[in-house]
Amino acid sequence: MKEIVPSAQTLIWILEKSELKIDGKLYSFHEDEVICLTEFHQVEIINIRKARLVRFNRPFFCILDHDSEIGCKGILFFGSSQLPIITLSDPEKEKLETLWNIFYMEIQETRDSFQLEMLQMLLKRLLIICTRIFKKQKNYNSLNHKQTDLIREYNFLVEKHFREKRSVTDYAEMLNKSPKTIANLFSKLGAKSPLSFIQDRTMLEAKRMLSYTDKPVKEIGYDLGFEDIQAFSRFFKNIEGISPSEFKDSYK
Repeated sequence: MKEIVPSAQTLIWILEKSELKIDGKLYSFHEDEVICLTEFHQVEIINIRKARLVRFNRPFFCILDHDSEIGCKGILFFGSSQLPIITLSDPEKEKLETLWNIFYMEIQETRDSFQLEMLQMLLKRLLIICTRIFKKQKNYNSLNHKQTDLIREYNFLVEKHFREKRSVTDYAEMLNKSPKTIANLFSKLGAKSPLSFIQDRTMLEAKRMLSYTDKPVKEIGYDLGFEDIQAFSRFFKNIEGISPSEFKDSYK
């Protein structure tokens, strides 16, 4: 069993049915599904028959600096606990096939002073296409541009601050919106509640640390912003059904 260590961001385009374990959860992927990963995901290869992979780091292209051009922050990457999985239709697959071939041809070219700019341009196009497809699949077309940006920013802020901010009110204040406005937007989108995003992101990090580090449960709880081990244990058991210690023991 091999491990994938993503660089800053990774896209995997599955070409034949494959299995990956991501953050301890086993996923079965089908042909023409695209997975979006960050460096925070823990990924193990169970079985990959055929796939295409694109990796890029922040020095090459920073999606945060270029968010106004691409709009994938909080959707494809850094979107709380969500694992973005894109399913390609035949026309969408054709678009990506064409782009992939251009990518490949450019990489084969003799390096010159324009190659970096060309590759960055092609990557931007890839990210824009994937973002459009994912938005369509997740019903973002039910929201206007400002509403979509608000959801994206909420997701991104949860990713940055989930260790110290636990309530929707905390994030509403940062966004200069009311908690009710944010809750209504998530409801309109048909997504889980804003509070669930916070709780799920905290649980995801708790599981990562319990599974992939040697830290004791008490220290993990403190790292996640809980005042004591009892508060962390109650939170974890209410959602997972077992205590953090029992979960950690199951990975030994």
